[in-house]
Amino acid sequence: MSQGRRVVVVGAGMAGVQTAVALREQGFKGAVTVLGAEPHQPYDRPPLSKAVLLGTAEGSAFDVDFETLGVELRLGCEVLGVRPAEHELDTEAGPVPYDVLVLATGAEPITLPGTEGVPGVHLLRTLDDAERLRPVLGRRHDIVVVGAGWIGAEFATAAREAGCAVTVVEAADRPLAGALPAEVAAPMAAWYADAGADLRTHARVERVEPGTVILADGTRLPADAVVVGIGARPATAWLAGSGIELGPHGDVLADAHLRTSVEDVYAVGDCASFPSARYGERLLVHHWDNALQGPRTVAATILGETPAVYDPVPYFWSEQFGRFVQYAGHHATADRMVWRGDPTGPAWTVCWLREDRLVALLAVGRPRDLAQGRRLIEAGRRMDAGALADPGRPLKDAAADGQGPGGGAP
Repeated sequence: MSQGRRVVVVGAGMAGVQTAVALREQGFKGAVTVLGAEPHQPYDRPPLSKAVLLGTAEGSAFDVDFETLGVELRLGCEVLGVRPAEHELDTEAGPVPYDVLVLATGAEPITLPGTEGVPGVHLLRTLDDAERLRPVLGRRHDIVVVGAGWIGAEFATAAREAGCAVTVVEAADRPLAGALPAEVAAPMAAWYADAGADLRTHARVERVEPGTVILADGTRLPADAVVVGIGARPATAWLAGSGIELGPHGDVLADAHLRTSVEDVYAVGDCASFPSARYGERLLVHHWDNALQGPRTVAATILGETPAVYDPVPYFWSEQFGRFVQYAGHHATADRMVWRGDPTGPAWTVCWLREDRLVALLAVGRPRDLAQGRRLIEAGRRMDAGALADPGRPLKDAAADGQGPGGGAP
């Protein structure tokens, strides 16, 4: 493509910033503009539920010199819509023309119905959210967390560290019900009690009043603050009427090179889904690693190169209740599950196989399993299930052909 064309990136999170960086790293000489709705310098989100929330860090701004990169950064600029036929964005500050558009608007938290305007109800997605919650933790209040997913567990961990009384209510029968099978999530339920948090499953919120959460069974829980962590959805409502095709979850439907259904428009990160040949289905991945990896493909495609198809092994981690939890792959199509270690202990791994090939694993306190397993998934190795079940044996040595994913795997 012509190096004189102008690339506009909507979204100043990890995916948007890394797209701008990748364009420059891969030699793009044209104009690059990044539009961010928030007024803050672009920042990383994982520390928000940990260091920023607990006050051990003031922020988590990316270490990126936009001026030196020749990237124009427009902050506090909310994008209202796009008119692809005119190659123009509508923003609060007026129209912004583009030659190439990259959608990197991420995801937004799902709110709890009926809580709009109720004092003391919080979400945890932005830097402003974390800064509003920090003094709440400092006062060691009674806190109710709605949702026992990844973000709920991480916030509950921080709140307990801060000395708050924490009750976590979950409508399902277990934590992480939407993410993991019952037998894998079950051992994690004990982590809450071990940390002094009260986990209540089968608990639906009827309504929230100032200072109180009322459950469907009539239970009233004292709540100086309520933190809602019931999931997120792609932040794509502003694309209504644009002709850019969206999926059932509001995700931008990108192809294997992260192109959208509209010419000169790409999508990356939490707002986009992509087809995975590896797993035989379209994936919508709301995790940091996807927002880091995808921009390289977007940049290469924009530059007119022939990039590799974007089909990563999804990866994420979570720090909760003194444990480091890591997950790689996608287990939905697995036909067998193999345990490595005792799930009641401090360190264990679950592996998922399909036709004897490793397709996913969850590692608790076993980072070496994760590192080796991720490479085995990428390589498509067949595994010896018996050897895989031995936690004392390196995971890479359980490859059925006796060869791990490279002799130097850690």
